[in-house]
Amino acid sequence: MDVFALVDCNSFYASCEKVFNPSLRDKPVAVLSNNDGIIVARSKEVKELGIPMGQPVFKIEHLIRKHDVKLFSSNYTLYADLSRRVMETLKTFSPQVEVYSIDEAFVIFPLNTVQSCSLREYGLKIKRTVEKWTGIPVSVGIGPSKTLAKLANRLAKKRPELEGIYSLVNYKNIDRILDSVDVSELWGIGRQYAKLLKNAGIRTARQLKEAPDQWVREYMTVVGLRLVHELRGIPCYDVELEVDPKKGIVSSKSFGRLTSDFDEIRESVASYTARAAEKLRAQKSVTSFITVFITTNPYKKEMPQYGNVLTRAFKAPTADSSVMIKMACSIFEKIYKPGFLYKKSGVMLTGITHQDDVQYDAFTKAYVETEGKTVMEIIDKINKEHGRGTIQIASMGTEKKWNMKRSKLSPRYTTSWDELPKTRNK
Repeated sequence: MDVFALVDCNSFYASCEKVFNPSLRDKPVAVLSNNDGIIVARSKEVKELGIPMGQPVFKIEHLIRKHDVKLFSSNYTLYADLSRRVMETLKTFSPQVEVYSIDEAFVIFPLNTVQSCSLREYGLKIKRTVEKWTGIPVSVGIGPSKTLAKLANRLAKKRPELEGIYSLVNYKNIDRILDSVDVSELWGIGRQYAKLLKNAGIRTARQLKEAPDQWVREYMTVVGLRLVHELRGIPCYDVELEVDPKKGIVSSKSFGRLTSDFDEIRESVASYTARAAEKLRAQKSVTSFITVFITTNPYKKEMPQYGNVLTRAFKAPTADSSVMIKMACSIFEKIYKPGFLYKKSGVMLTGITHQDDVQYDAFTKAYVETEGKTVMEIIDKINKEHGRGTIQIASMGTEKKWNMKRSKLSPRYTTSWDELPKTRNK
């Protein structure tokens, strides 16, 4: 019998900020969205203050000052690297680790591998190891199926006395637990399904578990039936150990300030294209189409509004940044209009295929046979070893005045030599 453990990093972004800054321990920490606009992550201390997620900073400045809340700009480089370290740590417990999101993963292992200790003790071992090796606190929910593991994790966070560990494997009173869970709180139950179930008199997880299979399949399709079986402890969701290649890639962010400068916006388009191309090459794919879009700020109704989007096809599928940037910039020049203050630009790649699966005609050289592929591999290798942007195409610019506002950005402690933590003797 396989057991599923859902390991969830607690207040992940805020926890990442605390790892290399001991002065933040037990202090309220919040992480801000792009351009430092709203709160997108909160430490336990901020949650206890009653400051909600998604709150614009300017509306709660009095609370921030009163409680000395420490604010940080989103440091995606740091968060991604610490996430990678957490996932690598989990793989020491089982080769079957399904990365569900940046801060969650399912660890799947046979029940007989933990016979020397209880599942709770095993969960504590996972928790303590992750915290020791990465500094990130986690909660561990254990169940005979993914759905029950997800539910166990949720319950572990609600009850402090459980120390972040809870198991529903062979739990004798599981129906009593399911009786206390509103059906809308279940993994996979959205607003429409919750409304449907409650109209049918199904209000708790236990009632859904005991619903007739025929009714569930008729009104919730086979997807709903799988969920019901999972509540009964029968695993139905596939274990996804490898991430499927993306069929569409978007690279876009709002500017740090409104701008009408042609060169600045053109640089942003080139930079977003280069980033999308990196993601494309990372999954060994090529793209056939590129879309470029620009827009003003739709929330500033008093200002003139404009937006446009245009898609073009490449002569042959490619993942060469120089080819893609040249196309993207030519599209931008077609859709740009002077006289407007622009808020955002971006690119989208579609028609994505694995680089070895493309059918070329007799007159076109495959991307994998071009010098461009070799050059891109060299650039990617250097940038991976020495930091993104060590080598870049000139049209991406250097000053990047259009870049998003991140005035409260912490150092990239783990990926930049210039920003490594420093110690000194007193």
